[in-house]
Amino acid sequence: HTTETGMSAEIENRVKELGYDIPVAAAPAANYVPFVISGNVLHISGQLPMRDGKIAVTGHVGKDVDVAGAQKAAELCALGLLAQAKAALGDLSRIKRVIKINGFVASTPDFVEQHLVINGASNFLVGALGDAGKHARAAVGMAALPLNAAVEIDAIMEIA
Repeated sequence: HTTETGMSAEIENRVKELGYDIPVAAAPAANYVPFVISGNVLHISGQLPMRDGKIAVTGHVGKDVDVAGAQKAAELCALGLLAQAKAALGDLSRIKRVIKINGFVASTPDFVEQHLVINGASNFLVGALGDAGKHARAAVGMAALPLNAAVEIDAIMEIA
């Protein structure tokens, strides 16, 4: 029987095995909040691919960024989602299920592999959270994203 704190540490260890530490959650850049809890549902605002306080992957997929680079960007967005969840909940073991993610990919008009890009986030969430990380999703191409980010992802999670 794993304690809640032990389960949270286990999730953080899985994230380390995936090559990351969960960062301090990024503060919002405008007049919105980073997350909202309504009942047993956590809504997390769109996360950009941040590393060391800066956007790590910029430009358009299909021109400036290849699929592999964009998948890394999607991983960083998913890492940001976990950082916000930790800030919201105090304990990642309170995540019962990732219900849905919406993945937005700044891409050229002829780029049609947004789904492959967002696989970076999907694989990361399942790697970190196991079955609780399996989710419904959308993968959408955009003309541009804030601050020239290549990818942005938001999430809805069921929480305990």
